Amino acid sequence: MAVERVLTSHWQAESAIAAWWQTRVVTELTLSDSISVAVPPDELYALVSDVTRTGEWSPICKACWWDEGSGPQVGAWFTGRNETPQRTWETRSQVVAAEPGRKFAWQVNNGWVHWEYAFEPEGGGTRLTERWEFLPAGIAGFHERYGAHAETQIQQRHDAAKSGIPATLAAIKKAAEGS
Repeated sequence: MAVERVLTSHWQAESAIAAWWQTRVVTELTLSDSISVAVPPDELYALVSDVTRTGEWSPICKACWWDEGSGPQVGAWFTGRNETPQRTWETRSQVVAAEPGRKFAWQVNNGWVHWEYAFEPEGGGTRLTERWEFLPAGIAGFHERYGAHAETQIQQRHDAAKSGIPATLAAIKKAAEGS
């Protein structure tokens, strides 16, 4: 009888989780896009890993600066200033991958969001891929911060990344190719 109650309780918990999952706002929490850039991977990496230039090509992040003495290496911290018509805010990010000519990535707010650039040789240039992922810590943090409005806030971030990634890639291409 006790085993049956435990199994029933376990089944009810799984059913509740499944019902919640099916009724929550469906948001893609990972997005990416790629572009061909007529610049070798190492040269393009040097441009993209210089976060102080991010404001030149990002539609939302208007400026970034390294902590004093930091640069594009794993463990380094930087601050970013973001602007939309509704608000201006700053984020703290830490570099989590710095592989010249291959990958440059950072996480925002101690693991809430992951941003990554991958560099693949393509002819004499590079296939540049930008990737965004809203991480579990970010989902939990948004639920704590925004309560009932968390899913709306997450959807807004998703929409900004969905339109911002191709715009950012196009601007990086233009800056890298000098056209």
